[in-house]
Amino acid sequence: MKRQGLAAVLALATGLLVVPAPAHAAPAAGVAPQPASELLSPTPYGGWNTYFGLGGNFSEQSVREVADALVSRGLAKAGYDIVWLDGGWQDPEPRTAAGALQADRTRFPNGLKPLVDYIHAKGLKAGIYTDAGPYIPGKCGLGSGGGNYQRDADQFAAWEFDAVKVDFLCGIAADLDPKTAYTEFARALRDNASGRQIIFNLCNPVTSPDWGNYPEEQQSTYSWTYAPEIAQSWRTYTDVGFVGDIKFKDVLRNYDANARHPEAAGPGHFNDPDYLAPELGMSDEEFRTQMSLWSMAAAPLIVGSDIRKLGQTSVDILTDADALAINQDPAVVQAVRVGPAGTTETWVKRLANGDRAVLLLNRGETSKTLTAKASALGLSGDRFTLRNAWTDQVTESAGTISAAVPAHGAALFRVAKAHGLPGVPHVTAGLPQVTQVGGDPLPEGTAPVLAGGDEAKVEVAVRNDGVLPVFTPQVALTTPDGWRVQQLSRAPKLLNPGGSATVTFTVTLPGSAAPGGATLTATTSYDVLGHGRRQQRTASTLVVAPVPPDGEAVLSHHTWISATSGWMNPTVDQSVGGGSPIKMLGQVYPTGLGVASPSTVRYYVGDQCSRLAAVVGIDDAVNNVGPDGGTSTFQVVGDGRVLYDSGVVTREAVHQVDVDLTGVRVLDLVVGDAGDGGYNDRADWAGLTATC
Repeated sequence: MKRQGLAAVLALATGLLVVPAPAHAAPAAGVAPQPASELLSPTPYGGWNTYFGLGGNFSEQSVREVADALVSRGLAKAGYDIVWLDGGWQDPEPRTAAGALQADRTRFPNGLKPLVDYIHAKGLKAGIYTDAGPYIPGKCGLGSGGGNYQRDADQFAAWEFDAVKVDFLCGIAADLDPKTAYTEFARALRDNASGRQIIFNLCNPVTSPDWGNYPEEQQSTYSWTYAPEIAQSWRTYTDVGFVGDIKFKDVLRNYDANARHPEAAGPGHFNDPDYLAPELGMSDEEFRTQMSLWSMAAAPLIVGSDIRKLGQTSVDILTDADALAINQDPAVVQAVRVGPAGTTETWVKRLANGDRAVLLLNRGETSKTLTAKASALGLSGDRFTLRNAWTDQVTESAGTISAAVPAHGAALFRVAKAHGLPGVPHVTAGLPQVTQVGGDPLPEGTAPVLAGGDEAKVEVAVRNDGVLPVFTPQVALTTPDGWRVQQLSRAPKLLNPGGSATVTFTVTLPGSAAPGGATLTATTSYDVLGHGRRQQRTASTLVVAPVPPDGEAVLSHHTWISATSGWMNPTVDQSVGGGSPIKMLGQVYPTGLGVASPSTVRYYVGDQCSRLAAVVGIDDAVNNVGPDGGTSTFQVVGDGRVLYDSGVVTREAVHQVDVDLTGVRVLDLVVGDAGDGGYNDRADWAGLTATC
């Protein structure tokens, strides 16, 4: 495939210029490209997969129940119509004496054909899993290599499956070349004895440094160079997470990797950043962001969660008509970033009718009001209609797309040229923002932490990006019961197009304020000629801190405010992952925290502590994995200031930490990956003690 310059890719996505369709390499030998009229899936396919939600121990009954739920909960009607069996369907003896594949005889006593028939009778499609390599016991669970490609393709077709996911665990164990193996498998699928059309999901998850060190040609990040000619979709990075443990940072990681080659996507062939993951570790806000990103990426929408257990909020996000319309746009143009990468970003996608889908992304830890200019998105003119995919509000802008975006959130708009009489102006009511605590400015990008008795300054910004003025704008702030609110400033009586104002409050917490989450809600109202009084509500969450530690405190036994770990979750007095004591260079430490990079553990010490002591290093558990990885950095950060920095720490040494905490309210213990990725980075804060 020819590599296009950045300008050409941007032009393709925005429509700023007319450029030719992306040119692919010559078709793989023996696999002829399909005419457009014969595309199996012209737009990204959707469905559900067993892997994250059910693990490898699913049965005919549990899969039937999920198929029922897809229909009864409206997901099938919305396009989630493939019921996909991942690894685990096979018998402990995957093949009969004659060499045919066989399903687990206990969990699928009637074989797979009756289950496929049941799925089809529900108006759904059926998908199945195998691997491109030869089955190697102890290395992988199932493989079609070793001369079985055509036999297995014929078997899947005879069972009447509609889609096949082909992994590469056996392939990498056998040191195969992915392009060669997958091309042979694609030919076998195309030539199956039943003549059945089968969607081919090429799923090579091998990615360095997450898997270790592999040649570029064997990795997922190389699949785009050959997969568009032989498959309907191809994985672009490693798994988006682990069973029951999907982190927002890994969703962003997979999206960024998936965005590297937008030119490879098009009708009938799609970059695949892996599965959608509601309620598997992310908040509703984070999952809404994932759905927005996958929609902009023209990615397959395969749900990894157990459909039977999903809350209605998750179902509503999955079935949102505006987000799905962006994902299913027939042009199948993948979004590109406009402007620099960073904590906040703008992504744009050209739609078939000339509209633009625009995503304002906030990767950071605090809410932001984000803006983008229509002219930078390939749109000309001075009036635009904005449809917010998640609120369904339709407003009119004079050329600026703006939104108040919470931490880890995204605003998703469909932008079109406006016609006729001026519409409701696009007014952005900001989320309540804590800017000072006790007279001290909050460090940039830091989530606010308050404690009983604190006084905080809160600001709500309002901007008018419409073509009509707004009159008598007012902002009211609502807090938890017992909190005191005083308004310090008001908005002007007139907010002209392009104008903005900031309304300021002080909020005082009672001394008895309960620790935990709290919500500040701003109600912004204003008059628009011809459209009456309009109102918006925006809300921000903040943390009310627990009581700070006292005396000589084992900090790992104190309640933290928040805690993250790059793999699994932070563990108290154990190596990350649980089950093993903290151990470095052969010495066992009875107390401390075990994490994996990147990690941040936050404590409230409330200006009550004078000293922090610890021993930091790499846990001996990394030696059980292998010689690769196992490097980290450790930082102690007080109120946004770095108080200690270890530099690069390897498994060969431990470091002593002794830090002055005088005057520190909020303490962050930060572990980084030392710049080489987080592979095998199991880090320890041992003997973590605060003198307070």
